[in-house]
Amino acid sequence: MSEPRPPFPPFDEDSARQKVQAAEDAWNTRDPHRVSLAYTPDSVWRNRDAFVVGREQIVEFLTAKWERELDYALRKSLWSFTGNRIAVRFQYECHDSSGQWWRSYGNELWEFDDNGLMRRREASINDLAISEADRRIFGPRTDEERSPGHDIPLQ
Repeated sequence: MSEPRPPFPPFDEDSARQKVQAAEDAWNTRDPHRVSLAYTPDSVWRNRDAFVVGREQIVEFLTAKWERELDYALRKSLWSFTGNRIAVRFQYECHDSSGQWWRSYGNELWEFDDNGLMRRREASINDLAISEADRRIFGPRTDEERSPGHDIPLQ
């Protein structure tokens, strides 16, 4: 059985922002099981060139992701919303096992069921090699960064 995940659609600006922040917070735990519970048991993902269906595959996918993407830290921003759909833009930084740092930029399209669980996620992502000195995301957001209108620059 899946537990409902408020806020529920249809979304207004406040509830859409809450959903985006909740997703960011969960992904920053790097806990695949915790993250998977925000999705329907039969959720469908497209992540880059990977197609993932269901919570078991979500856990497998995220486990492998965070074994490769070390010290992962993410920021998500609300782009748009309507009804049961939300669009976000995001950036995250991580390094690989060789020590190379990466900044990844992307957009996600989300669709939710009536219980507030995500049933569809489509992610388009681009990667940029960066030096450690160029990092700007260091762990979860601070309280100051959670204030309205605070966003990280695209470049």
